[in-house]
Amino acid sequence: MKDRLDDIITGLQQKSATKQAIYRHTKETFERMKEISIELVEELTERITKYNSDVVIEYRNISELEFQIKFSGDLLVFVMHSNIITFPDDYEIMRTDYIEEDFSRRFFGHIMAYNFMADTIKYNRLDDPGYLVGRMLINIEKHFCIEGVKQLELSYDQIARNVVNDTTLRLIVESAMVAAVNNDLMGQDVSDLEKITLKQKLENAQLSSPRKLGFMISHELTH
Repeated sequence: MKDRLDDIITGLQQKSATKQAIYRHTKETFERMKEISIELVEELTERITKYNSDVVIEYRNISELEFQIKFSGDLLVFVMHSNIITFPDDYEIMRTDYIEEDFSRRFFGHIMAYNFMADTIKYNRLDDPGYLVGRMLINIEKHFCIEGVKQLELSYDQIARNVVNDTTLRLIVESAMVAAVNNDLMGQDVSDLEKITLKQKLENAQLSSPRKLGFMISHELTH
């Protein structure tokens, strides 16, 4: 019985230490992503005002685990999840040689990027959807992979080579912005606008609620 309890304690200690290290790596990555986003917004603002002073690009720090970039009619929301995750053995990334070689590499911190319409937040339209742009997975060795839309997605076998650095983080933020800009706002079918409820009118709801076209997400994200 004692040996069994010792095994449990050892296993818990090892897994706990692994997850704590991954959380620290993910937090450091997210903090650096914030700093790089501030620099990027300042650079874009300086360049765009030469051509059009009406275009506003803003960085907003929301909390320790969230920041936003607002540009034109789009709002990118970056969120770091506080939990460490893993995946089933048949998930594509888990089948790579790099992950299979070391059990500690099977756990990940994750940062999500969502695209909302800016007016969704401005007018507190709670029913408006946001769309996942991408998910960044970071492991104990600060290796990472990106799942998501075409502009961001990297093949899973690259995680053995992909190490977090400033160049990569800037590319991720830039690519998320490009994806959001290219995600067009689609109007509703006129038949959907034939009637509204009194509740919608009293709440000053928009008579027309256009939706983002949405993204083609990697099938791995739908599992």
